[in-house]
Amino acid sequence: MKKKKSFLLFFLLFFLLINLVIFFSGKTWLYHGVAITYLKGYTSSYIHDFVYFPANKINAGQHQEWLVSKNYNKVRAPNFLADLNLELESTAFMIIQNDSVKYEKYWQGYYADSISNSFSIAKSLVSALVGIAIKDKKITGVNQAVCDFLPEFCSDERSKITIKHLLNMSAGLDWSENYYNPLGNAAHAYYGNDLKNLILNLKSIKPAGTFFEYNSACTQLLVFILEVATKETVSDYASKKLWVPLGAKHPALWNTDKKGGDEKGFCCINSNARDFARLGRLFLNYGNWKGVQIIDSSFVKEATMPSNLHDVNGKEYKEYGYQFWITNYKGLSIYYGRGLWGQYVICIPEKDIIIVRLGRKNRAKLENGHHEELYSFVDAALKMYD
Repeated sequence: MKKKKSFLLFFLLFFLLINLVIFFSGKTWLYHGVAITYLKGYTSSYIHDFVYFPANKINAGQHQEWLVSKNYNKVRAPNFLADLNLELESTAFMIIQNDSVKYEKYWQGYYADSISNSFSIAKSLVSALVGIAIKDKKITGVNQAVCDFLPEFCSDERSKITIKHLLNMSAGLDWSENYYNPLGNAAHAYYGNDLKNLILNLKSIKPAGTFFEYNSACTQLLVFILEVATKETVSDYASKKLWVPLGAKHPALWNTDKKGGDEKGFCCINSNARDFARLGRLFLNYGNWKGVQIIDSSFVKEATMPSNLHDVNGKEYKEYGYQFWITNYKGLSIYYGRGLWGQYVICIPEKDIIIVRLGRKNRAKLENGHHEELYSFVDAALKMYD
C-alpha cells in the first residue's frame, strides 16, 4: 500500500513538474498538440484533424464541372496500383488527361465531395497566389526584398532575403522541419496560436540564395507578404483569384493559427480531389484557364523548373522549383505539389496528365527528396493512358 501511495505521489509530482516546465517555457501549444494526437491514438497530424482548428473559407463561385471521358473507369488499374493504394490507405486516386477525368476511385469511406487536409500542397497554391500578385502588380517581382513588406527583416542579414529565396526554399533561416518532434518548429507552427511571433523572430544562419533546405517558414512568410501586398486575407485572395475563377465545386477550409488569425500557409487547405486537381490543370495550361490568363506563363515556367541551388552538403540540387517538387522520370519532366502522408497533385506535361492522390500513409523518402510511391503512381498512369 505504501509503495502504491509513493508511486502515486511521484506521478503527481512528475506531472506537476512537466506542467510547470511547459508553462514557464511558453510551450503551452503542446497541450493542444497532445490533445488531438496522442490522446486520440496518433503520433502526428492526420488528414481529418482539420476539424480541431479554426479556419477561414476559400469561397467558391459558379461550379465548372470536369469533363468526364467516355472511357471513364473502363481501363483496369494495374495490380500494383491496387496493392499500393490498399497498403498506403489511399482515400482518393484520380487521373485526368486532356482535361477529362479518366479514372477515379475512393476508399476508407471517402467519396468525391469528401474534404481532407492536403498539407503541403498548400505551398504550391501559395506559389500560384504569389504569381497572381505579381501579375496584379501588388508585388514587383520575385527579386523584391522581403523587407519591403516585413520591416522585421530590414535590420540584419535577413534584409538580403528576397521573395525568390522564399519560393525556392533558400532563405537560410533557422528552422527544423521535423514532424515527429513535439518541441520542434514544425509542431509549434502546426499546433500553436501565434505564427507571426514564431516566424518573424527566426534568425538567418545561412547565406540566402545558396542552399536548398525545405522549410515551411518560407511559405508562411509568403503568406504574410501576400497579406500586406493585397491588404486582404490570403483566403479571400485565393477565393477571388483562384477558387472562383477555376470553378471549384465546394468552398475550401484554410486552417488558421487562431480564430481570426493567420492562415497556415505551409499546410492545411482542406478540400477534395477534384477541386485540388484544378491547380494542376491551371499550371499544365501555363496559367491560362479557359482563355483567361490568371498567372503569367513566365512565372509558371520558372515555378516548375529546377532552381540553381545546392543542398546543405554542397551537392547540386535540381528537384525543387517555386514550391513545386520536380523530377525527370522515364524521359518525362514532371512537377507536383506534395503534402505530408503522400498527398499529391502530379503534372506530366508531355502526356497532358494530372494525377491526384489523397490518403493516410506514404512510403520512405528517397535520397533525392522524392518518395517511393510517387514513381509508382506515375507508372500506373502511364501504363493505363500512355
